[in-house]
Amino acid sequence: MSKGIVAKRYAVALFQLAKEKNIIDQIENELLVVKEVFTANQDLLEVLNHPKVKSETKKSIVKDSFANVSEQVVNTLLLLVDRNRANVLAEVVSHFVQQANEYRGTEDATVYSVRALSEAELSAISASFAKKIGKKSLRLQNVVDKTLLGGVKLRIGNRIYDGSVSGKLERIERQLVANRL
Repeated sequence: MSKGIVAKRYAVALFQLAKEKNIIDQIENELLVVKEVFTANQDLLEVLNHPKVKSETKKSIVKDSFANVSEQVVNTLLLLVDRNRANVLAEVVSHFVQQANEYRGTEDATVYSVRALSEAELSAISASFAKKIGKKSLRLQNVVDKTLLGGVKLRIGNRIYDGSVSGKLERIERQLVANRL
């Protein structure tokens, strides 16, 4: 089975459990922290995937490393370690976040701007674009991009809405070149 299919199964199971216990936000936050730990410490993933390290040692490492996270997350990690699937953790987290967003009617998006945007500006962008894509709201991450001359660029999934000055200038340039031919 492919990594994506396996990861999705674990994520769906964990999401259903979180939904039953009404702790979706808590589990999501914990999973994002766990993913960050694994991303920052590649050695941890190597140890958990190494065939010569005993299963009990791997489980002990997981329990000690993630003692502050919920039982559901720890048990999922232990299950992944038990089945030699620790390498799909990043995909499990991505699928879980995707499920949580669908459940809430939200979408993750990135706003690129010349300066850091205020909460009011982010809220206005969220409200405006959420309607366009059929969601209740957007969870926005603001990235300061000095290459933009002004305006904002919004990335929602694989769609980009470019309202930046540099983007408008590029479109005008393309029109002029196309009309000249």
